Amino acid sequence: MSTEHPSSAPMNLPRTGISVDVHAFASDQECAAHESGTVQLWLAGLHWPGERGLSGHSDGDVVAHAAADALFSAAGCGDLGSNFGVDRPDMAGASGERILREAAQIVREAGFIPGNIAVQLIGQRPKFAPRREEAQAVLTQSAGCPVTVAATTSDHLGFTGRVEGLAAVATALVVPQA
Repeated sequence: MSTEHPSSAPMNLPRTGISVDVHAFASDQECAAHESGTVQLWLAGLHWPGERGLSGHSDGDVVAHAAADALFSAAGCGDLGSNFGVDRPDMAGASGERILREAAQIVREAGFIPGNIAVQLIGQRPKFAPRREEAQAVLTQSAGCPVTVAATTSDHLGFTGRVEGLAAVATALVVPQA
């Protein structure tokens, strides 16, 4: 009979990660500070003309940020802040696509293959369904694995219901490289 604990045996099992990302919509002051007088909304790797953008060090793309952070969680590679925090001036204004692409690369360099990412967007606006396929294609290209995005409202409850910002929850699956 072996006394070795089963968890110490080498295993090549998939690993899962979860994350949440939240950003407020840009304030009137933030919009006024921009040359155009507005902050553009970037969500799920797409520009959403006519919608108020999100506050953040980067572009504030909650969908792409949650996807990236879920990859970090699954691979045990820290989190969004430890990899792309505000202490990195090169990330100021960075696109969600770039963040997701670089996160996937960090995870691969750590010895994992991204398997898939699922993201749930929570907010009253913009209406996401008409651009779902386009967003999934952009995010899948950036991550190098399938990315699916679902969207829901919070039935006018909480900060997303009051249209003060957006939130996203994501899960990711990674597999150790052989």
